[in-house]
Amino acid sequence: MPSDTLASIAERARCSVSTVSRVLSGKAEKYRISEATASRIREEARLSNYTPSLLAKGLRAGKTDTIGLLIPGVDDTFFSGIASSIIAEARKMGYTTFVVDTQESEDNENEGFSTLLARKVDGIIAVPCGKRTESFARVAGSDLPMVVVDRYFDSEPACSFVTTDNYKGAMMAVEHLAACNHKRIICIQGNPDAMTCRERVRGYKDAMKKCGLEGNIRVFGDRFSIDCGYVETKLALSGAERPTAILTLSNKILLGAVKALKESGLGIPEDMSLVSFDDNQLFNYMTPSITCIAQPVQEISLVAVKLLLKKIAGEKNVSKSFLPPGLVIRDSVRKL
Repeated sequence: MPSDTLASIAERARCSVSTVSRVLSGKAEKYRISEATASRIREEARLSNYTPSLLAKGLRAGKTDTIGLLIPGVDDTFFSGIASSIIAEARKMGYTTFVVDTQESEDNENEGFSTLLARKVDGIIAVPCGKRTESFARVAGSDLPMVVVDRYFDSEPACSFVTTDNYKGAMMAVEHLAACNHKRIICIQGNPDAMTCRERVRGYKDAMKKCGLEGNIRVFGDRFSIDCGYVETKLALSGAERPTAILTLSNKILLGAVKALKESGLGIPEDMSLVSFDDNQLFNYMTPSITCIAQPVQEISLVAVKLLLKKIAGEKNVSKSFLPPGLVIRDSVRKL
């Protein structure tokens, strides 16, 4: 059954299309439309389940009250937490959020930007997938307000961003392990092209040097995935000199490492200590509970939405926000 239009409602209500439009947009009193006519129009709209085109209305007003959000994976608890918080904050401000899961694919990322641009969103919050910046440059060149979250670029385009101080977080993790007398501490990283990963690895290396462990620096892995954590842990256990502690640079990598250790018959922390970068609500319920570097998800989301709304309002400044991480000490690290 075809949808009713203003014209069909006007025909049944025996009035003009402009009168119907004014009544349904709440302007009956302004244009001195009688209550009898207004009631007849509203009843016809109710009976036909008429739904106005918000996009068309938004285009006429030059604003759609929508924002776009691109994230690398809704299956990752960190990114799903970011998405949930951003959606909630945007809703408080009267905005609806369209979410695009790019699945860590730069091709999907490019397609996602095109989709959001076609929807005429008022602004975009995005977590980059890799090192390609063409899509971000295209959006920046269109003057559409945009804020980058978590991962960011150290070159053009110059985008406002909000992220955790990943360098400091990795330093904190290594210093905690070193304070527990661990010396053979390996690092399993994610996507090496992601700025977050590069900063965490830099923090790991500098902390190892600071603690006098420069000769023990070992970095493995290439994906923020469970498989990466599993495979790299298995390989580390088969080496000549087994580590005593592992720093995993995401919660998904941590889960893979735990599986590998359990399969190898090794206990945590009796045989291997673990620290994860990123918290997970399940970490506190695992046996043992997992020590981690927690990122301020709520704060990141709040700052990102506020920055974007300022840009939608016309602010042009490029803002760079590094928020402090926290060390959450649980039971997965043993003092040697």
